[in-house]
Amino acid sequence: MSVLEIRDLHVTVETEAGETPILNGVTLTVRTGETHAIMGPNGSGKSTLAYTIAGHPKYTVTGGTITLDGEDVLAMSVDERARAGLFLAMQYPVEIPGVTVTNFLRTAKTAVDGEAPSIRAWTKDVKQAMQNLRMDPKFAARNVNEGFSGGEKKRHEILQLELLKPKLAILDETDSGLDVDALKIVSEGVNRAKEQSDMGVLLITHYTRILRYIQPDFVHVLVNGRVAEEGGPELAARLEDEGYDRFLAPVGGEQA
Repeated sequence: MSVLEIRDLHVTVETEAGETPILNGVTLTVRTGETHAIMGPNGSGKSTLAYTIAGHPKYTVTGGTITLDGEDVLAMSVDERARAGLFLAMQYPVEIPGVTVTNFLRTAKTAVDGEAPSIRAWTKDVKQAMQNLRMDPKFAARNVNEGFSGGEKKRHEILQLELLKPKLAILDETDSGLDVDALKIVSEGVNRAKEQSDMGVLLITHYTRILRYIQPDFVHVLVNGRVAEEGGPELAARLEDEGYDRFLAPVGGEQA
């Protein structure tokens, strides 16, 4: 079993107004086999948490720790975090002109595993994963995310997830911009990857609709850079009924 531990995490970001606090003491533990949903209103720090775990240079950790199986994640480079077993599915996947999906996937798999997969087995795995996600095989020869629709980009993120088999997947609003059919297909991909590898999932979302397909074990409400409430799936149901109003009393104008 692998364990991601976040303890009293404080993070700032540079803005026109100077260094602005975003996370103000987040504590969270995610184990393999568990699914944690991070919910909260816009500006609560959800994406900041995801990108800080992944190592985005835009965010500065001013306090607290992040460890994976006891190892200091904050001391690792971005590629070291990936090789250690962390995966980030981005809310806004970027285009990579000149790099085909096929080359990108095999290069990523080689970098993460430390050795190149056999061509025959790899080709079979990629083909099957694309079929599962109902992706046109022609996408394998296209440049990464170039000309992809929003839904196609999200499917490509989950394609990477299925093939790379991380210890822990961070899904940053993977449901945004998806229609009902695409949401089901993407959710099935996450569930399939979890069943095959027993990975842990940290699912970041505004809404409960994706939680109808990806059942969380734990729900954490992030407000103003802090965990305001924690519970099980019943908390998500309560949020759907009540929204976030009860958490949004003025607290000094903090922004995320």
